[in-house]
Amino acid sequence: MILDDLPSLKETVNQFGLSAKKSLGQNFLLNMDTVRKVARMAGHVTDYTVIEVGPGPGGLTRALLEAGAKRVISIEHDPRCIEALQPLVDKADGRFQVIHADALAVRPQDLCPGEPLKIVANLPYNVGTQLLVNWLHDLENIQSMTLMFQKEVALRIVAKPRTADYGRLTILSQYLAQTQKMFDLPPGAFSPPPKVTSSIVNLIPKPDVDLSILPALEKITHAAFGQRRKMIRSSMSSLFSVDDLTLLGIKETARAEELTLDQFVRLATALHP
Repeated sequence: MILDDLPSLKETVNQFGLSAKKSLGQNFLLNMDTVRKVARMAGHVTDYTVIEVGPGPGGLTRALLEAGAKRVISIEHDPRCIEALQPLVDKADGRFQVIHADALAVRPQDLCPGEPLKIVANLPYNVGTQLLVNWLHDLENIQSMTLMFQKEVALRIVAKPRTADYGRLTILSQYLAQTQKMFDLPPGAFSPPPKVTSSIVNLIPKPDVDLSILPALEKITHAAFGQRRKMIRSSMSSLFSVDDLTLLGIKETARAEELTLDQFVRLATALHP
């Protein structure tokens, strides 16, 4: 798809008065080389509907269409951006649709029922983590998620045991998906520049995960990491006795950050009725 005759992203921002709103967590990527690099991290998109959140002036949207996405559906909360994206809608010959909605209230699968989909998005900082948690709880038909977060969130998603970043989001993400941090983007890549570095994370849902233990897993991690400085014999005393931990091969004097994902899964399986 040739999009060269569209106004540049900077021209679009100026034409439609798209000053970034802090209340919406907006920081726009205006360099097409950068957004094309982000789009490449999603891999092959030709056979997929791609769901995007917060397209802004449409840089990543353009890159996904150029990459051959079967269809791009963007969820945008800002009515100014809806108007600014209309020329791209007209140019895309039915392959691009923009939905005016709050992404927290939208189930991606409802936008393309029964279709395999990929989620690719420069997520608003203020709702990025909650969106990821929502999607992890409902991975039906989602083939991959290529998402931009502030770096501290990205590090929590891909963290290893015995690190400060290792926590509840780590366990949830890594139980349900293969996770990988792809690359960082400095503040200067955005307009306006945020105060933090951003990172791209790729998540590929794991097949055949036992979803029945998920409530137990979340209950355990809430208890363990809610008091992460305490030994688990104390932080999880309401869930397991010392004898229980011993039978499960879990060291009672360990702290939450010392337990591996497999050990948390073992605990959740034992707790699950």
